[in-house]
Amino acid sequence: MTATDPGLLNLRWSQTLVDALAGVGLRDVFLSPGSRSSPLALAFMRQPAVRCQVILDERSAAFCALGMAKATRQAVALLCTSGSAPANWFPALIEADLGAVPLLLLSADRPPELLGWGANQTIDQQQLFGRHVRSFYAPPLPDADFSPAYLQRLAARAMADSRWPLPGPVHLNLAFREPLLPTGDLLARHAGTTCSSAVGVAAPLLMPTRQAIAETLAEISARPGLIVCGGADYPPGFADALSALAAQLDCPILAEPLSNLRFGAHDRSRLCVRYESFLRQPSPLAAARPEWLLRCGAFPVTRTLQDWLRSAAPAVQVVISPDSRWPDPLHAASRLIQADPLQVCQALLAGGGKPAPAGWREAFARAEAAAEGVARAAFAAIADAAAPSGVLEGTLIPALLERLPAGHRLFCGNSLLIRDLDAFSGSSDKPLRFFGNRGASGIDGNLSTALGIASSGACVALVGDLTAQHDLSALAAAGGRDIIVVVLNNGGGGIFDYLPVAALPEFERAWLTPQTVDLVAAAQSLGVAGERVRSLSEFMASLERALLRGGPTLIEVPVDRQASIAGRREFWRQVAAALA
Repeated sequence: MTATDPGLLNLRWSQTLVDALAGVGLRDVFLSPGSRSSPLALAFMRQPAVRCQVILDERSAAFCALGMAKATRQAVALLCTSGSAPANWFPALIEADLGAVPLLLLSADRPPELLGWGANQTIDQQQLFGRHVRSFYAPPLPDADFSPAYLQRLAARAMADSRWPLPGPVHLNLAFREPLLPTGDLLARHAGTTCSSAVGVAAPLLMPTRQAIAETLAEISARPGLIVCGGADYPPGFADALSALAAQLDCPILAEPLSNLRFGAHDRSRLCVRYESFLRQPSPLAAARPEWLLRCGAFPVTRTLQDWLRSAAPAVQVVISPDSRWPDPLHAASRLIQADPLQVCQALLAGGGKPAPAGWREAFARAEAAAEGVARAAFAAIADAAAPSGVLEGTLIPALLERLPAGHRLFCGNSLLIRDLDAFSGSSDKPLRFFGNRGASGIDGNLSTALGIASSGACVALVGDLTAQHDLSALAAAGGRDIIVVVLNNGGGGIFDYLPVAALPEFERAWLTPQTVDLVAAAQSLGVAGERVRSLSEFMASLERALLRGGPTLIEVPVDRQASIAGRREFWRQVAAALA
């Protein structure tokens, strides 16, 4: 066996690349088993600085990596074999693309002489993901004269591309010839290596221009306006700076749950979290027309706030974006400031803006207090009931959040539940961190994403029945993770009850799609503790057991869909009555 033996060459080449990735900060990789990726898989397994997690299903592995990257705010790598395997990453990397989450995609490939000649497990993997990745690299096959300096800089460049100027997935397609690994004693003795010297990469901090700040202050100072914060991974210190700016301008802040501004020790005195109820007709605030709007983060989730922003389109709308994207689907922005949102808030604060006219913010504060009072009364009535009662989203969500320990993480599924979290989560000084897949807003891979979050700490996943069934096989990898999956089973796609298709005779078959899978039994078959509860008191007891036990648990909560619809409408009616 010589240094030019193909198997040994593949391994040394792979170790050089893996060591370089570790040197520039890669700490986690999700592997799916395969043959062609063997040199890279072994290199990762023998690199002590990188934690390797093996997930059989490439689709689930990709969503797990997505969740871990969200939780750690660091790039996470994926590795799989050639053929259709990397295509299973596609849904997760679309979410990473639209959600600006850094991922490093390492697909093994067959050598070019096999492409197009009918070789097994061989497809064209060049530019496989098109415009959904920030960059694509296909380095030459390993050869005896390969350059370690090139691989070190390739690793640094790929990691840098995944983080700036717009975080997202980066694809490296890595071809190997057979034999893939050395054989005999040499393979067993070939030890891993330490991290190589890191190649320093310094990304800039985007600062707002003085002119943009001055012009914005001239438009918003001493005038009635609002700050609207959608979901985003805001920088540390943003909550305090934003709260101080709102105090200076004496304006309300409408903050969604995924903004992570609703829970924490920062000043929340100007925060409004019940807007989904008090911006509806016939509330007087539904007709309120601000003169300016300052928007940060993603465009709002709920149709109520979207419609209210549409009606306020004549106002000056200043959109803050930390990257090159334009979060303005209403085409109403009059100014786009592409800069770090913390720096923008601090610059506006230093500009000395004047407060809004007296009474402007107080109207929102009164509406918030009225809606909060209605919500608390409804929760207390059910919580104090002597007899068991059915569970509604408006009472379960605040009860769940009240019980979670400080610092806990919650992943919320899409469709109706993310809107319920927006409407019913409330606010507290207890720090909690919220996650969701709102890039493409799909129901695919939600449990896997939550498992990825749970790979770095305890997590609760709040999902619907269709979302849970769509990704149920992910629970096969739940062992060893502290995750509680709360499934609100309302018998199908409950969100469609609020859309015009609900009146169609084909509604139940084509849109509602009720399922018959026993989710508790399915979870138990995969080694996950499972319980079904039918009242709020039973749910709280089950939640308490799961928190104390640790590990994975699925709690199914049947919800009467018609009662849920009636409960929401009654809540809106009571808020309107309280405001009147």
